[in-house]
Amino acid sequence: MTDKPISEDDLHAYIDGALDEARRAEIASYLHAHPDIAARFGSYAGQRSDLRTAFAAIADEPIPTRLNLAHMIDMQRRPHVSRWWATAAAILLLAIGGSGGWLLREMTSIPQEGVGALAREASANFSAYASDTVRPVEIRADKATELADWAAERMGRRPVLPDLSKAGYRLMGGRVVSTPHSPALMLMYDDDRGGRLVMLTRPMAVDQDRAMAAHSEGKVDGWTWATRGMGYSLVGSMPAETLHPLADDIRKQVLGNI
Repeated sequence: MTDKPISEDDLHAYIDGALDEARRAEIASYLHAHPDIAARFGSYAGQRSDLRTAFAAIADEPIPTRLNLAHMIDMQRRPHVSRWWATAAAILLLAIGGSGGWLLREMTSIPQEGVGALAREASANFSAYASDTVRPVEIRADKATELADWAAERMGRRPVLPDLSKAGYRLMGGRVVSTPHSPALMLMYDDDRGGRLVMLTRPMAVDQDRAMAAHSEGKVDGWTWATRGMGYSLVGSMPAETLHPLADDIRKQVLGNI
């Protein structure tokens, strides 16, 4: 045992497993002698465990560029950026990184990068074009080669135009649309009963390979994923579980054409 006082920092380090064996034994003895403090810090340990469980699926995701520590330091040096905000963001990032996984990602209400952003872009395009009865697409399906050539020229990657006819959806056509990240190809499908789907695909700078995940925004549900640097998002005004087989079919067709 040492005579070194036991501080709040020591107790938090004990919960985080950041102490050497000797100091950990001292803290354990202290907590045994102070059950009220042990109970308080035991609740902290439970919260830490719950956070790890809740965010385990995203803990290994790359940090968005805007929250990269070097990027924030560079922004801090620019006169038009609040130094207080840059410093606070850096401290928060460091504080939660060790014990809470990538919690800050969930604290950001609007995804700016990766498959989260792609999902929002697909939903926005569905809202803009799916209800259009005059010109929902720029190039119709009977000119599919022209559509693919246009998209390849704008995106730098030749897209796959999935066939959903076995599921009762025909390709209406599509258009190249703008996103904050790069041009994207929007394809639209319908079932001849007024039901329409939109698939959006574009190159991915972040989340170049991501498993398929469901998402919902208002009355638009969908599935979004990324494979070998290209992202795909299928959305429609129907439950995600109904869209899942269609999204999985698209994923298989894409893999078969890579």
